[in-house]
This record gives sequence, C-alpha cells and structure tokens, in this order.
Amino acid sequence: MVQARLGRFLLGGFVVLFFAFLILPIAVVVVGSFTQASFITFPIPGWSLRWFQRILDYPPYLAAIRVSLAVAVGATLLSCLVGIPAALALARSSSALAGATMVYLLSPLSMPMIRIGFSALFFLSRIGVGVSFTALLIAHTVVCLPDVLRTVAATCRGTGRSLEEAAALLGANPFQVFWHVVLPLIRPGIAAGPLFSFLVSFDNLPISYFFGSPETLTLPVVMLSYMEHQFDPSIAALSTLQLVLAVVGLLTVDRLYGTDRMTVAA
Repeated sequence: MVQARLGRFLLGGFVVLFFAFLILPIAVVVVGSFTQASFITFPIPGWSLRWFQRILDYPPYLAAIRVSLAVAVGATLLSCLVGIPAALALARSSSALAGATMVYLLSPLSMPMIRIGFSALFFLSRIGVGVSFTALLIAHTVVCLPDVLRTVAATCRGTGRSLEEAAALLGANPFQVFWHVVLPLIRPGIAAGPLFSFLVSFDNLPISYFFGSPETLTLPVVMLSYMEHQFDPSIAALSTLQLVLAVVGLLTVDRLYGTDRMTVAA
C-alpha cells in the first residue's frame, strides 16, 4: 500500500515537473512581451504594449508577415489539392503499392528539415527555378503535404465503409456517396490537416532560410536576422502572436469538430 502511494506520488511529481518544463519557458516569453523594459527580464518592471507597436513600426516585420502568410496559404492549398485525393485513395487500399506510396509521401516527417531545405535548393536551382517565391512555395508544400495526408487518411480509415455501402445499396451514385456520406465523415480531418499544414509553413525556419532573398524573407528568417544584431522584446511579442494564432486555430477546430474525432496516424 505504501509502495503504491509512493509510486503515485512520484508519478504525479514527474508529470508536474514535465509540464512545468514545457510551459514555463513559454509563459516567460509571453509575459516578457508585455514588459516596459528595453530588454527581456523576469519579473518584468512594468506592463506595456510598446513591443507590439514595434511590430507595426518595423517595415521588415510587416513585409515578412505578408510573405509568410502568402507562402503558408499557398502551400496549404497545394497540399490539400494533392493530399486529400491521395489520402482518400490510399487509405482505402490494402495493396503493397498503396502502402509504399503512403510511406513515400510521409517520408518528409522523418527527415531533418535542414536536409530537405538543402536538397530542395540544389534540385530547384538545377532545374532553373532557383531562389524565388515559387521555389519557396514548392519546398514548403513538400513538408506540409504529410500533415494533410496523414490527418485525412487517419480520419478516413476510422470511418469504415459500411455507411458508403449502405448508401450505394439505397441507390446513391458515387458522387452522392462521396458528397453526402464520405465528406461529412472525414470533414474533421479535412479541417485539421490544413490547419497543421498552415502552422508548419508559417513557423518554418530551416527550409525558408535556404530560399531567403529580399523578396522571399519569411517571418522566422527575419526574426533570426534581427536577433543576430539586437535582442529586444519585440521578438517575444512576435512569438506571442504566433502562439495566439496556433491556439485560436486549434480551439476553433476543436469547437467545430472536437479533437476526439481527429485521430492522427503516427
């Protein structure tokens, strides 16, 4: 009995320390973004929104935000155009070719981003695309596609085919089966996949760094360059806004569909 209580106590302490290790650094950054001081210190000497105003007053930040949004939206759309049909086809197939294709499309998840960025730069430059917005968009699509593919495929596999077969037996044609049966069932995956894809692209640094030019500087690249020369709380303010964007997106999807319906394949 004593050993069981000691085990529960140690497990609870480990869980508390683990979450503190994850959450406390984020909390420090968020609190530090509201400081009056010209440098990050904790506890902060006073509260202010001056560093959020700094974001609006610094043109490179605004230009980088526009580029990051354009790339993230474009990569998400391309990932959906390729990933959703591929997930529907591969998730319902049990052939070895389908399995191999799924592994191939998910392979960017198991590769270091720096390696993907360097390889993409070499390949795209070799075929004449070079360092451009198009090259950046292609590279981001490569790393965003697995998030759409695995989320939609996992949701599709979890629905089964009994309802589709029932609809077909009742006289529905293939389009009606897809529109009225399959699409509502996999809608949580279709909502979650693009969200994850957008966040992965918007926050990506390793790949964006290889394709940096005056016209293609994304927000993470500009933040890194800014920190090389000065480090003020505007970086913390930008990080806070990125955190808010991710949390709002996740809460919106959870509110509409529920995270329990979005099973992401490993």
